[in-house]
Amino acid sequence: MKFTDMGLSPELLQGIARLKFEHPTPVQTAVIPAILNHKRDLVALAQTGTGKTAAFGLPILQMLSRDIKTPQALILCPTRELCMQIARDLEHFAAALRGVRILAVYGGADIRPQLTAMARGVDIVVATPGRMHDMLRRRRADFSRIQRVVLDEADEMLNMGFEEDLKAILSEVPDTAQTLLFSATMPKQVAAITRKYMKNPEEITVGTRNAGADNVRHEYAVVHARDRYPALKRLADCYPDMYGIVFCRTRQETQDIADRLGRDGYNAESLHGDLTQQQRDRVMKKFRAREITMLVATDVAARGLDVDDLTHIINYSLPDELGSYTHRSGRTGRAGKNGVSIALINMREHYKVKHIEKTLGRTFVQRSVPTGVEICEAQLLALMKRLGEVSPEPGLIDDILPLLCKNLEGVSREDLLRRFASLELHRMLDYYGKEPDLNVEPLSQPGKRTGRSRGTGDGDMIELVVNLGKRNGLSPKKLMNLINASDRTSSVDIGRINISQMQTYFNVPSASAQGVIDSFAKKPCEFDGRSVSVARAGTGDPAKREQKRAARRKGGPGKRGAGHAKSAR
Repeated sequence: MKFTDMGLSPELLQGIARLKFEHPTPVQTAVIPAILNHKRDLVALAQTGTGKTAAFGLPILQMLSRDIKTPQALILCPTRELCMQIARDLEHFAAALRGVRILAVYGGADIRPQLTAMARGVDIVVATPGRMHDMLRRRRADFSRIQRVVLDEADEMLNMGFEEDLKAILSEVPDTAQTLLFSATMPKQVAAITRKYMKNPEEITVGTRNAGADNVRHEYAVVHARDRYPALKRLADCYPDMYGIVFCRTRQETQDIADRLGRDGYNAESLHGDLTQQQRDRVMKKFRAREITMLVATDVAARGLDVDDLTHIINYSLPDELGSYTHRSGRTGRAGKNGVSIALINMREHYKVKHIEKTLGRTFVQRSVPTGVEICEAQLLALMKRLGEVSPEPGLIDDILPLLCKNLEGVSREDLLRRFASLELHRMLDYYGKEPDLNVEPLSQPGKRTGRSRGTGDGDMIELVVNLGKRNGLSPKKLMNLINASDRTSSVDIGRINISQMQTYFNVPSASAQGVIDSFAKKPCEFDGRSVSVARAGTGDPAKREQKRAARRKGGPGKRGAGHAKSAR
């Protein structure tokens, strides 16, 4: 099917042709006729980047009346960036239409020009809920002739806390208005909005409900928590043409990671809620211009971003909400292009990946964090590609070329390439030549007992036992503090922990088990007045071994010292 087969006006087809659009996307094929042919409310579930703006924008533009001076259509969306993008897209679609007035209403900007434009008269209002509600409270918007309301990225608006604003705005819209709701996911809040404000809506689902985009490859790499940042750097180095978003959980983590990337020479900046609107606009301008190639962002700050051609989404930390992962991964693989979403997880987060797989119906592929050799190979190939694409212009180079050739006389092509690569990649070759492999294997069932006998561990984990328990006031946090304070050369991941009255069992990677045991033997410490002893589970009571050692230090064959007897009771 082509746009020319969909009953659109010649003026709209002219605007579409200028944009070089010819064939509609699946969501456009389903939604445009549904809006044009009847006034029934509609719910469309489709991913970000599938062409939703044209799906609702083209029929809305076609059905505008020329004799109405107040707004006829209201489009609500979660962020300023998306609001401005929708308004720009509508203006492009309407380029051949005469007299269509489109107003973007959003916060973070002076409200007075927006009020003035509204008073002059507009046909379509594209707005963020907070600023639109403010304008309505001021009695400066007349929605009495609204014929269509669009809730774009409804799940995002509700996640951002706009539910009360939406209710207040929708209460000002005539009951006869057609409501069109677009969302990537269908959480309970969105379902409640449809029940309260929509009448027997038609539902159109493009793809699978709550699923990610088909052309996004989902990958995960397992690393120790302390190695997330080095792993991120390796991914960035292995993909020299990466243009993507790194998602973090908190504002502080976002700023910290962006600062570290900047200090290490990467074109990266942060986007989070502590930035002013002016700072946010500056960052987004640089990102769209590709002066920044890695945007480090929180979920809230990145909602509604409309940036095409992103190659990668990096989940520095997985989100708590499944819908957030769907929106993250939906930022890439847009407009028919392929994209990659990579999650950096620790050994105990494998269950999160399996949960997302099951819910989205998508298979995640475990990948390796690139080694130094792989990174240098990728960098060299990218360099050769850039060389192959260079078109030398005549000039100074021609004058000095004979001298260059003379200086390199007798150097073979292979040797020349070897020298060139060594010169260009010297820093990277030197750096990664000393770096270890960061990959580890996930725990199959973190935090669960498997029924194995003590001492066998969980997968590549070994179960250890310490002579402290509930009676001594030991908690998981205090146990980890003890282990971190012991005399070890590196940090260690802790698996499941089982605290009984007198002792505690805990899992550590098999490669780290002996180091943990030795660290407590080399550097004795006390907890709650008791000398701490750690051993492999199933190899005897660590408390008795501790008592024997204490007795030997006092010169007695296995007798318990008085101080220990007292603290044991």
